[in-house]
Amino acid sequence: MVLRSHQFLADIILAQPRLAIAVSGGVDSMTLATFAHMVAADRIEMLHAVSPAVQPAATVRVRDAGRLQNWHLTVTGTGEFDDPRYRDNPVNRCYFCKTNLYDRIRSLTSAPIASGANLDDLGEYRPGLLAASERDVIHPFVDAGMAKTDIRALARELGLDDVAELPAQPCLASRIETGIAIDPNDLAFVDSIEGFLSNELGLSGDVRCRITKSGVIIELPESEITSEIQARIAERCKINDRALMGLRPYQRGAMFIQDRP
Repeated sequence: MVLRSHQFLADIILAQPRLAIAVSGGVDSMTLATFAHMVAADRIEMLHAVSPAVQPAATVRVRDAGRLQNWHLTVTGTGEFDDPRYRDNPVNRCYFCKTNLYDRIRSLTSAPIASGANLDDLGEYRPGLLAASERDVIHPFVDAGMAKTDIRALARELGLDDVAELPAQPCLASRIETGIAIDPNDLAFVDSIEGFLSNELGLSGDVRCRITKSGVIIELPESEITSEIQARIAERCKINDRALMGLRPYQRGAMFIQDRP
């Protein structure tokens, strides 16, 4: 059934004698990796990068899927923290992140590189797509005309129900306000607070811990913004010697505060 309903996507994958898929651990790349492995396991390899900016839960998700599905999986570092252009956190930080990622993948394989980018990504500011274009990275979901809702539907069709329900989870560095240097300690704090919001407070949907020049700002679904929730988050921030400046509704891309190049 999957192959009939998504034959165009299968044809795009099968057109490549070999394919190296960059698997971040989010819904897009996990779905692409699972589908590609089902279609052409003998010619597909998966590469996952670990760094302080990658949620540990994403790495666990990739490793578990690789073991269960018998992927040809390589877990590697990318070295972006050795790049001062990345650490300085300009508004096009993602360009330098993806530059390091794809260059690292290229050093490990000669196969064409594929990402999980989809049609929805094309309408946003995505400097990482420029780095991908410069390195001839292909985007099977884009070529197949698939948006995020299509990918979630495919994930369910593949039996990836938990993956299908994952909220959007860009890298942890996206929580740091433009111009604030990327620091692994900040990223670890962000991950711990977002884990606290989801696992201990039971908040679902888009939750973000933002590091701004004025302090920590937490973004939640508007219905969850209460004085009780704020008090519990403030206590957790205080334990970590951080100042909570307040709560607000989730704002996509809120940490891009400078003019884009």
